[in-house]
Amino acid sequence: SRLCKGYLTKKESDGVPHQVTWPPQSPDLNPIEMSWTCCHNVIPDPSLARFMCAELTRGYFLEHNEAKYTERRERVYTCMRIPRELEKLMIFGFFLCLDAFLYVFTLLPLRVLLALLHLVTLPCCSLGGSRLLQPAQVCDILKGLIMVLCYSMMHYVDYSMMYHLIRGQSVIKLYIIYNMLEVADRLFSSFGQDILDALYWTATEPKERKRDSIGVIPHFLMAVFYVCILHGELGNAHRKNSTFVEIKGSVFKKFEKNNLFQMSNSDIKERFTSYVLLLIVCLRNMEQFSWSPDHLWVLLPDVFMVIASEIAVDVIKHAFITKFNEITADVYSEYRASLAFDLVSCRQKNACTDYSDSVARRMGFIPLPLAVLLIRVVMSSVNVQGALSYSCVFLFYMGMVTLKVLNSIVLLGKSCVYVKRANMEDKLFEKPPTAVPGMTPKTVAPPATSPTTTPTRPSSTSPEPDPDTLTPSPPATPEQKEGDGTEGTELKHRTPKKDLLDVDRFTICGNRID
Repeated sequence: SRLCKGYLTKKESDGVPHQVTWPPQSPDLNPIEMSWTCCHNVIPDPSLARFMCAELTRGYFLEHNEAKYTERRERVYTCMRIPRELEKLMIFGFFLCLDAFLYVFTLLPLRVLLALLHLVTLPCCSLGGSRLLQPAQVCDILKGLIMVLCYSMMHYVDYSMMYHLIRGQSVIKLYIIYNMLEVADRLFSSFGQDILDALYWTATEPKERKRDSIGVIPHFLMAVFYVCILHGELGNAHRKNSTFVEIKGSVFKKFEKNNLFQMSNSDIKERFTSYVLLLIVCLRNMEQFSWSPDHLWVLLPDVFMVIASEIAVDVIKHAFITKFNEITADVYSEYRASLAFDLVSCRQKNACTDYSDSVARRMGFIPLPLAVLLIRVVMSSVNVQGALSYSCVFLFYMGMVTLKVLNSIVLLGKSCVYVKRANMEDKLFEKPPTAVPGMTPKTVAPPATSPTTTPTRPSSTSPEPDPDTLTPSPPATPEQKEGDGTEGTELKHRTPKKDLLDVDRFTICGNRID
């Protein structure tokens, strides 16, 4: 600017006309000359007509950035595939929960009767020093006792009266009670299966002294208390109206493959529970209107609306989560194969857990509280009197047994197909790893590259995996490969990442599972 000012001042003092000739070597004026030259090259005659003509006829070539546009198109295709793949997983998981739920009403009573019959007839048999009952029979009797005690204790609690009492007071708002119930449901569900597992193991573990069996009593009381509390929460939770707050709380968080698997299991459990609670609401409404068929047609539109809203919320939530976190839709096939592997492994002779307990650990669906609630509502809504009524009850029970058997057969066949597609057949014949006494499963973790194993996850002497059978899932995505390369130095100081079969309903405490 100093050179320009001095130059112009000198020209004006010499009487030179106002037409200025810029010095060619001026460092401050060279950029201005370059900008004018560029402007003249683009628009020889900078007029409004030529500018509009250039804007209207300007072209560009998308193929110059082919990779970016291809990636964005794949994201759109993934969002379009999400509803189909998600509903396949949801339907399969729904029937898994239905199978575990029907088991409580159909086969569990028969198993309890067989165990009691075996216990009664045991003194008549010369069995020497054999055990009184098998571990599975002990667990069945404990489940039956828990259901009977919880039903007897909660039979005198009127949830409708509790609802109206809470609604009538002005200290605590109703939606705050609903939020408290939702949080309590999640907390007790995550802790409840541990209580039941502790009870089963305390009752069946080998004992050196008979007085060690006294420890079963506090565990049993804790289990009864838990089922009663969760039963009460479910009894009031059917009045809650779940809105799109669920989308707001999930879509904008960081999710990885294992996190999405855990959330999918939670969605399956919540959908099945909401359907059972919806059935309870319909039963209570039909009872109030004397079981009028006309009122049923009034309820059906609302029922379909609730079901459609549940499906829409899940589809939107998963579609945006997979889009924001760049997760492919094929991951739901892996999730389905993992659930199928649980079912097939629990049907083997060397199974170490019951199928219903496996579903409870994986999805967080514990059928006992929900079954007690449904029995209590049905018993209060339906009056059974006379031989004809009891005959109808027996036929209905036989129908449930038939449905349970058919559902189990179809699920087992589908699960075998899914396991075969995922190349997980070899893992079904692996021997369960033996845990070191005195060590918990969390302190003995498998190697970071270990294959998916049977549901008995604790292992301290697991061999080095074979590279040919590392994982049954599809090949790793570029994002996973890139993440393995960038975090290679950190894996030595961090806990190995869990495989899908090692992820259950209660392993997540944040936005990342490590």
